Amino acid sequence: MIDLPYSLVIEATAEPDFFGFYSPELEGFSGVGHSVEDCLFKARWGMKEHVELLQEQKLPVPPRNANCTIVIQNEQRQTVA
Repeated sequence: MIDLPYSLVIEATAEPDFFGFYSPELEGFSGVGHSVEDCLFKARWGMKEHVELLQEQKLPVPPRNANCTIVIQNEQRQTVA
């Protein structure tokens, strides 16, 4: 079972031990980890802290996602036209 309150996107980079992650549902939340497992661990605690910070600052907190997803993909590279 996935024990996260929001969906998570984990992106692999060109470095084999460097991953970025963010939640498309939790604005402003992102982080880095050294493995997929590290990202999941950091995201679980980071989301909790992020929500607490939003509440302290009286900012809107999105509702928890009872059916969150985790997407693991290659890093999205920005192309310049």
